Amino acid sequence: MDAKETYASLEKLFPGKVRDFKGDVFEPYCFVEKEAIVEICRFLRTAQSFRFEVLSDLTALDWPKEEKIQMVYHLFSYAHNHQIVLKVDLPRDNPKIATVEEQWKVANWFEREVYDLFGVIFEGHTDLRRIMLPDDWVGFPLRKDYVEQEEYDGISTQRAPLVEKLLR
Repeated sequence: MDAKETYASLEKLFPGKVRDFKGDVFEPYCFVEKEAIVEICRFLRTAQSFRFEVLSDLTALDWPKEEKIQMVYHLFSYAHNHQIVLKVDLPRDNPKIATVEEQWKVANWFEREVYDLFGVIFEGHTDLRRIMLPDDWVGFPLRKDYVEQEEYDGISTQRAPLVEKLLR
């Protein structure tokens, strides 16, 4: 089953919860309503005709002009050798979405990374805390309006002086 057929099935089974299929790209995708992400992921994971047993990536994009954070879920099925990408738009000022940990255990770490770098809250997550940065780090570095601290814990975060020293 290709991504277009997957989308058509989702559109029929979940009316009003999926939209805007884009198939003429390297990784075809569609948009999913935020409230339906768990239900749709559970279906895609367990239904025999889909069996998307792999969440190969989960990431986010920051779109400050549109005032949104966009979640991106890459799903793959080894059983059927097909894939699809699901996208969910969240409000940038309060990005919250339900966790998909129950569907794919790897979501635990992916969601922690997105939380750490973009500030998305995954409701129901079993261990939502920073995974790369220290717990007391200020801000979310992959947001486009992020301003890096000049120093952290007495250590400069500025790279230019360090590079200049190394080149001498």
